[in-house]
Amino acid sequence: MPKTIRVVEDDPSVRNGLEYLLMSEGYESEVYESAEAFLAGDAASVPGCIILDIRMPGMSGLELQNILIERKYPHPIIFLSGHGDIDIAVGAVKKGALDFLQKPVNADKFLEIVQEALKLDQLRTGNLYNPQDLLLLAEKLTDREKQIIGLIFQDISNKSIAERLNLSPRTVENHRAAAYRKLGVNSAEQLKDKFFLIKEELEAAVNS
Repeated sequence: MPKTIRVVEDDPSVRNGLEYLLMSEGYESEVYESAEAFLAGDAASVPGCIILDIRMPGMSGLELQNILIERKYPHPIIFLSGHGDIDIAVGAVKKGALDFLQKPVNADKFLEIVQEALKLDQLRTGNLYNPQDLLLLAEKLTDREKQIIGLIFQDISNKSIAERLNLSPRTVENHRAAAYRKLGVNSAEQLKDKFFLIKEELEAAVNS
C-alpha cells in the first residue's frame, strides 16, 4: 500500500508549497486546511505520517494530537511551529510527536525528517496485520456480529447495544463472544488494537 504524507496546515501558501515539494520528490500527499477536515477525511489504514501545524483556527494541532493519542493513531506526527511556539512544540514531542520544524521550513531538513517518519511508521505498523488480511477475517462475521463489533468500536456498552438493536443483553453477549472467537481476540481492547486499521469499515457495518 503506498504511503501518504498528510499535511494539516491552514496557511495556503505553506500548504501548497509543501504539497508541491512532496510531489516533486515522488511522494503521495493529502492536504487539509484544518484539523476538523483531517478528522473527517483521513483514512487511518493508509500508512504514512502527518505534518501538523501547531496553531490553526478552530481546533489546534495540539488538540488534534490529543485526539489521535486517544484513538491510538499509529502514524508519526511532525509539527510545524512558528518562532514563538518552540516551547509548545517541545512539549508536543514529549507527548509522542516525532519532531518539529520551524517555519519557514527548510526543504532538505523537511524531506529528511519525512523519510525518518516513514521509516518509523514502517517499524510501528510492520507487526500489524495487513488490512486485507483483517478484512478477510471480518468477512467471517455474520451481519449481526459485524453490527455489534462496529458498536464496540464506538465504546457502546452491551446494554446499550441490546437496546439499540432490540435484542436481549444475553443475545448480544453470545454474538460478541462468537465474533471474538472468529477474530482471534479476547477483549474489546484486543479488538481495537488488532483491527484499528479497518476501524472505518467495521463501524460502517453498524448502519448496514
